[in-house]
Amino acid sequence: MIEGKQLIEKPHKHDFFMLLLFEKGSGTHTIDFKQYDVGDNQLHLLFPGQVHSWVLGEDTIACQLMIDRPVFDKFTSSLELTFVLYQLQPVLQLSTSTFTKLQYEFKAIQAELGIMPVHWDIVNLRNRLIAQLVSREAENRHDYLEVFRTVPMLMRFYQMVDVNYKAQKTVAFYADQLHISANYLNILCKRHLQVPALFLIHSRIVLEAKRLLHASELPVKEITFDLGFSDLAHFSNFFKSKTGVSPRSFREQL
Repeated sequence: MIEGKQLIEKPHKHDFFMLLLFEKGSGTHTIDFKQYDVGDNQLHLLFPGQVHSWVLGEDTIACQLMIDRPVFDKFTSSLELTFVLYQLQPVLQLSTSTFTKLQYEFKAIQAELGIMPVHWDIVNLRNRLIAQLVSREAENRHDYLEVFRTVPMLMRFYQMVDVNYKAQKTVAFYADQLHISANYLNILCKRHLQVPALFLIHSRIVLEAKRLLHASELPVKEITFDLGFSDLAHFSNFFKSKTGVSPRSFREQL
């Protein structure tokens, strides 16, 4: 349980999946450098590798469910759309009905974990039910998900970028994997997402660079090579062209 005023100033990340269910709340929750207002009847989704911090008000009442990576992989198989897309909108304003159902499942899992030996089959079944409830609520709340349902090729593009962005930075690579031309992939992105395909590739690289700069102690040179750049100057120029500041200046903003 989370109750009362909470403060996490330094952005950090986890290697597990976390769901935060706010019964009451105020303040802000920053996820991957985007700030979200905290309110009543909300669900916040935090995926492995994402960076977050928060300033929660005194009236906060929330419960959290943390799921480690092996269970997380099973959990996400219950989501209709790839979890990469849920990261675009990690905060769900819940209907009263869905909030009540999720709260019941959270408490039921807590009760199960207090019974020894833990019956993990029951816990995992409740996890899958939570995933289904989240998936249905996301469909109802986020119109942009309809784009990926009607144009599944764009969803596959997002998935491939999330896996390959460090090594593959050209539109041609992803178009070839999708068995279409680079020009057609670009047309799809511009038509349905209002941005060119290269923008999505670069955005994923910049996001990971920001995560590493703010939530790790890795030297900038090591981050450069980890992200697939051949030298520090190339990475610095790329990062500054996208953010307006150098990697070192961005890190110093902490």
